[in-house]
Amino acid sequence: MAGASTSSGARAALVLIGKRLASSLLTLFLVSVTIFVIAQLLPGDAAQEALGQSATAEQVASLRHEMGLDRPAPVRYATWLTGMVSGDPGQSLVASMPVSEVISSRLPNSLLLAALTALVAVPVALAIGIGSAMNRGGRLDRALNISTLSMVAVPEFLVATIAVLVFSVKLRWLPSIALVSDEMSWGDYLRGAAMPILCLSIVVIAQMARMTRAAVIDQMDRPYVEMALLKGVAPVQIVLKHIMPNAIAPIVNAMALSLSYLLGGAVIVETIFNYPGLASLMVNAVTSRDMPLLQACAMIFCAAYLILMLIADVTAILANPRLRAQ
Repeated sequence: MAGASTSSGARAALVLIGKRLASSLLTLFLVSVTIFVIAQLLPGDAAQEALGQSATAEQVASLRHEMGLDRPAPVRYATWLTGMVSGDPGQSLVASMPVSEVISSRLPNSLLLAALTALVAVPVALAIGIGSAMNRGGRLDRALNISTLSMVAVPEFLVATIAVLVFSVKLRWLPSIALVSDEMSWGDYLRGAAMPILCLSIVVIAQMARMTRAAVIDQMDRPYVEMALLKGVAPVQIVLKHIMPNAIAPIVNAMALSLSYLLGGAVIVETIFNYPGLASLMVNAVTSRDMPLLQACAMIFCAAYLILMLIADVTAILANPRLRAQ
């Protein structure tokens, strides 16, 4: 009987995960349509940007024909989407090279920046969130709440500006521009990327810490915690051995939501510090009206966000038997 119940629960979990995956794929398709439509609404095009304002209408029309910009929008969308699915997002209209090659030179930098930011932000946020929850209502909790709320309220460009004024202009500890390259040593890279990592970490830490605090406090109000306290179990042991396993699903969801901020916040931070990542590449694509490159970058960001949300959903399903019963 127990084996049948376990098998039924596993099937229910797989069905629910399959539904989440299908929903993510449908969302990604709708996002692709939205991205394509918005890209077409931008004023000007790559041909006009490449030739400049002094070009004649005939020259612009000829270049637009060479770039395939004069084809009907549904045909261009179908061609682009087919290429994206097959791993060929097309040709960059400005760089005159495959979009995949342009992106491959920048994507590792963005992934490394996100990984280092997560490496800094996740442990700090968990420590702040758990510490704040354990001291609920105390001075430490109030101080951390005010600090994290202030950090969430400050926009990225203001954080970056303050960081430059303090660490670059006043203290002269760090460069104001992220000058990084593949030939640099790890020490030089960390020094060059310290400012973007710092600015991205601040808001990520604040968001994740607040959601972690809420998840831990929710579990602290459960009867099993009161029973453990009555038995004389130390508060630290209660949090680590009892609360954290039960709060893992909301905490992972909080981590996914907070880390997804890197997708949007990186656009501003990479541009301010001239970091050679995917976000700044997308900004350059908007400026030059390089639609295939812009659409591919936007799809990568959206796919990464959906993957984070899917991981959070799967973790919640596997950790919570009640979700599998729905």
